[in-house]
Amino acid sequence: MEMRHASTGACSRRACLGAVATWMLGLGRSTQAHAGGQLEEPLADAVRTALRAALGGLALPEPVFASTEARMAYLRWLVQMSQRLAPRQGDASVRRDFLQTAWYEAGRAGLEVSLVLGLVQVESAFRQHAISQAGARGYMQVMPFWARTIGDGDAGKLFQLQTNLRYGCVILRHYLDRERGDMAMALGRYHGSRGQHAYPSAVLAAQRYWMLGSA
Repeated sequence: MEMRHASTGACSRRACLGAVATWMLGLGRSTQAHAGGQLEEPLADAVRTALRAALGGLALPEPVFASTEARMAYLRWLVQMSQRLAPRQGDASVRRDFLQTAWYEAGRAGLEVSLVLGLVQVESAFRQHAISQAGARGYMQVMPFWARTIGDGDAGKLFQLQTNLRYGCVILRHYLDRERGDMAMALGRYHGSRGQHAYPSAVLAAQRYWMLGSA
């Protein structure tokens, strides 16, 4: 699936890598996450209803493939991504569950899984129980107000693997649709810094590392 990146600005590879390095340095200095500050905005009733529906059905993310070739491609991806994630998460079963869930939830939301992994890297450095200074929670640093606005009100569930990734992917998809495919603006809105380049550049630079065959 293709996503529009044309509006991300003229970010050279060196500048993008420098941006993500700055973000990672900041993350490494604290047990808190430094990202994740979506702003609470009023939602039209139709939008709120659609987002609630998009959250529904937390079925186990078991991959289903239309062909043997598709299954083999997924397994190659899983092996390569697991190897890349190993320095951050030493438990192979935890890596597998995380990657399988990220793959499932990204596809369900119509997002590139490499984008979701890049965002998780920048937001939480792959820490399930990360909490930002703004109070955002989990892998994708979801703000608790989302649980109240479109969920069942239980913000504690945002630390659960699939719930967190489901919320994060649904929210990013919502922002991307709202920005009419402009990825830089959508990422900025996700972070609460719409119109600024540092965060989108960091996420897109991190995304490159999680692309199959890129490393």
